[in-house]
Amino acid sequence: QVQLVESGGGLVQPGGSLRLSCVASGFTFSMKSMSWVRLPPGKGLEWVSSIGSMGSTTRYADSVKDRFTISRDNAKKTLYLQMNSLKPEDTAVYYCAKGWGSSAEKGGQGTQVTVSS
Repeated sequence: QVQLVESGGGLVQPGGSLRLSCVASGFTFSMKSMSWVRLPPGKGLEWVSSIGSMGSTTRYADSVKDRFTISRDNAKKTLYLQMNSLKPEDTAVYYCAKGWGSSAEKGGQGTQVTVSS
């Protein structure tokens, strides 16, 4: 049974940073591309970033490029998202998702990120 458990969200001021983590189980993590997606209040699900199974290939949405960094530790079965220079429009529930791009499947409860002064 696939389990994805996100953590690391919180309330941060504009310009601040957060690091999200996602611990995976129930599948061979090291063989799967992984992604982060987010659900802003009152909007639909947005793809944020994806990373290949070995971590050498990454892609970012234009809205987060040069501010967010996706990474993974296959030995720890953990996916990360380092978020810098946060903006109010980054406020959302963030989910890790199994797969690549907008078709990746989210499976956890998500972690709330709120950017506000």
